[in-house]
Amino acid sequence: MPSPAPHTPASHNPQRFPTWLLVCSALIAIGPLSIDMYLPAFPAMGAALGVTPGQIELTLGAFLIGLAAGQAFYGPISDRFGRKPPLYFGLTLYGLASLGCALAPTVEWLMMFRTLQALGGCVGMVISRAVVRDRLDGPDAARAFSTQMLVMGMAPILAPLLGSAILTVADWHAIFFILTGLSIVLLLAVHYGLDETVDTAKAPRLHLMRVLRSYGELLRSPQFVGYSLCAGCVQAGMFAYIAGSPFVLIKLYDIPPHWFSVVFGLNAFGLIAMSQVNSVLMRRHTPEAVLRIVTRVPVLFSVTVALIAAAGHLSLPVLLLGFFGYLASLGCIMPNASALALSRQGHRAGTASALMGTLQFSLGTLAGIAIGLLSGKSALPLVGIMATCSVASFLMGMIGRRATR
Repeated sequence: MPSPAPHTPASHNPQRFPTWLLVCSALIAIGPLSIDMYLPAFPAMGAALGVTPGQIELTLGAFLIGLAAGQAFYGPISDRFGRKPPLYFGLTLYGLASLGCALAPTVEWLMMFRTLQALGGCVGMVISRAVVRDRLDGPDAARAFSTQMLVMGMAPILAPLLGSAILTVADWHAIFFILTGLSIVLLLAVHYGLDETVDTAKAPRLHLMRVLRSYGELLRSPQFVGYSLCAGCVQAGMFAYIAGSPFVLIKLYDIPPHWFSVVFGLNAFGLIAMSQVNSVLMRRHTPEAVLRIVTRVPVLFSVTVALIAAAGHLSLPVLLLGFFGYLASLGCIMPNASALALSRQGHRAGTASALMGTLQFSLGTLAGIAIGLLSGKSALPLVGIMATCSVASFLMGMIGRRATR
């Protein structure tokens, strides 16, 4: 049976939300839903399994590690065998692992199934980016990534609310049963709503040395590494915010938990709004032109807040403004940096997408660990890490731009 004809990048995509982009955006949501939906169940899970809250939190760390490591596996395979077969495998693994989480008798079993869940679910993150690169390039690719950022921004808001709603009518097991059902829905969506975008008849054979050589070439590409880390470093600051803001805002600044949820939602709304502003900007400007300006925004906000914190005069309004400015800027930085990182990697979009995701989530995991080690009696460790991430993102963007010229 002949391989399907691949889709070539288009210069213009008249349909704002084509079916394939909706499917890819839904695949992106696997990560945020799997991370955030079970957070409200932590106390109930700890009581049911007879463990401390810290041991339940380790299941989140196991998921993040699996999410970072697993992406490197799917990229080369999707470049050789097509985008859909890895999705079938990964989503099936995700569904079975989700079922295992629901039935886990101990926290050790839960941790193992959470790792497997991440190893399966991360396929959606890799393939969704690769499919965008297969079909689009330049501003059109940046607009598609902006649509995916819309989902990335909404999922962390809705997932905890959904988890809390489930707990009002069922126990924590139901959350993982629902994630199992999600895998089935996504499998059907991939089968019926996503066309193959790789001509496997022309794809090179899969050899370990070829894969390692390809990864080595990507790591030696200043444009790919610069733009990938531009997005990765600023995203690491967001991971630091997610890990550290509950302690800083609730414990240090005495914000009631329900108001913390409002703050969290407003910051996510800022990210969503700017991702859609970026989509509009792509009609008149290039991703490089927008990125050159917008990478200065998180530097301005986070470094200013860090300096005020170091001087011991950080007020709550200033801190909240700093968080909002930093996180909103991600709505422009992430789509444009991703589009530019993949712009010259059409012949190995899956491998490049996988390495980009691994680099970015590894940085995010390190930022989360740093927050746990450095958190103390002030907001300085959190805003200091966010400032460091923003400066690093700005510098990586400069490296990517110079390599493009």
